[in-house]
Amino acid sequence: MSNIYVEDVGKGFPLVFVHGYLGSSEMWNFQKEFFSKHYRVIIPALPGFGESHNVKSLDSINKMARQVIDLLDQKNIDKFNLIGHSMGGMIVQEITKLIGDKVNKLVCFATGSIGEIPGRFETIDETREKLKKDGIEFSFSRVPKKWFVKGDKDKNYYLCKNAVKDVSLETADNALLAMKNWRGKEDLKNIKNETLIIWGDKDTSYNFDQVDTLKKNIKNSRLEIFKDCAHNVHLEQPDQFNNLVQKFISE
Repeated sequence: MSNIYVEDVGKGFPLVFVHGYLGSSEMWNFQKEFFSKHYRVIIPALPGFGESHNVKSLDSINKMARQVIDLLDQKNIDKFNLIGHSMGGMIVQEITKLIGDKVNKLVCFATGSIGEIPGRFETIDETREKLKKDGIEFSFSRVPKKWFVKGDKDKNYYLCKNAVKDVSLETADNALLAMKNWRGKEDLKNIKNETLIIWGDKDTSYNFDQVDTLKKNIKNSRLEIFKDCAHNVHLEQPDQFNNLVQKFISE
């Protein structure tokens, strides 16, 4: 039984959003507002994160994917469009691996096919070490800044600040471990779903090679690049992001 927090608003064909590391369901506020006018929008907060901070966190991408699948089963949702950001992008690839026939269209946003990314601003183990040494407050003020071109001066940075309020050291470390141990590259060739890949050209979390790997290996995919955006395109250019996704899922 899934006991995580979930937003479930609007009517129509279901559209499921999966947030990333140190995220929350609130990180999709601009998407919820826009898409709930036409779709049934489902936005879980992953165990340990955001509004599900009281739920025990998980240390594998597969387990997180299964948690989302359980939630959709509980709601009797049989077919849906699926979008995942960052770590959530790994989770949606895993969901597609497990129940790809239920996924109508897939959006992989600011993500890749492996968790331990060559060229990331630091290795995952370095992030884990700093987390334990410097404590969560310092780490949580350090990492999300890198997700915006304007850093903590971006007008929507407050959503990241809210998201980490109640996240524990254990939750953050479990998620880092989950990403570090995840490999999805071999499964990309099995993704038959029509796929949109979105990336900001100033993203320091996932470099171009990562999204290019997705594009080259997922047969029915296309890549859209946002200029002068970092990791959080959906918060940096929400209108353009929403219009692009809307066009893709309604085609």
